[in-house]
Amino acid sequence: MARTTILGVDLGGTNARAGLVRNQQLGEVSSIQINSLGSEEEVLGQLCGLIDRTTRQDVDGIGIGVPSVVDLESGIVYDVQNIPSWKEVPLKSILEEKYSVPVLINNDANCFALGEKHFGKGVGHQSVIGLIVGTGFAGGIVVDGKLYPGRNCGAGEFGMIPYLESIYEHYCSGQFFTRHVGQTGATVFQRAVEGDREAETIFAEFGHHLGQGIKMVLYAYDPEMIILGGSVRKAFRFFQKAMWESIRSFAFSDSITSLEIEVSELEHAAILGAAALHHDAQLAVR
Repeated sequence: MARTTILGVDLGGTNARAGLVRNQQLGEVSSIQINSLGSEEEVLGQLCGLIDRTTRQDVDGIGIGVPSVVDLESGIVYDVQNIPSWKEVPLKSILEEKYSVPVLINNDANCFALGEKHFGKGVGHQSVIGLIVGTGFAGGIVVDGKLYPGRNCGAGEFGMIPYLESIYEHYCSGQFFTRHVGQTGATVFQRAVEGDREAETIFAEFGHHLGQGIKMVLYAYDPEMIILGGSVRKAFRFFQKAMWESIRSFAFSDSITSLEIEVSELEHAAILGAAALHHDAQLAVR
């Protein structure tokens, strides 16, 4: 990266984490618990406290991933998930005034994909979809080596697309287990680990639906690689076979022969991706 020291921040609804990325290497990661029900000012103060604790005088920029829609030009974040008070926060201007360095903000799924592109399984690939399979089902899109966030930072919201009687998110995320099984994905996972055949069958059904979701992504973007992140990825071995069986009904069979589907092994992809926003921005103006 041309900017050599970037502070990457992953702001979630319950926790925030930050770390310095210097010469492509992530240093020690700090984290705090966010009072998700606090006022706009209280949550902002907690975020600044984390930045103060983590940053140094020689930092060249700050990158932040947030679970929300972002006006990329102005840096205003809207309707942050699980932080009700953050309806419309001009986060970029607030932080640039306070810290006197460039601040870039993007959706957390986009940061995940960018982190994988520059630091993880996506290194060396020009067309990558990073799919977060956790409490929701959303993705970040990398096309021709650059992040594609969409006009309103809403590209990759695959979970909102209609599927069966509902939407993909209800079948391709942890919501599948709570809605259709009445247990959390973590509970079903533990049952599967212990050899419960019913739990294995549940994961096979989940894999079928996820495969359908991945086919939808393939029809739209035809990427080289799809990287699975989020908590559900930990159970990959229990739904991998059913997922691929579902994908193999893809209409263009030759297209999936070279498709790579990987599971993220990057511990702090969102932090690294938030820092990489500066690198991506520099590429965009070349």
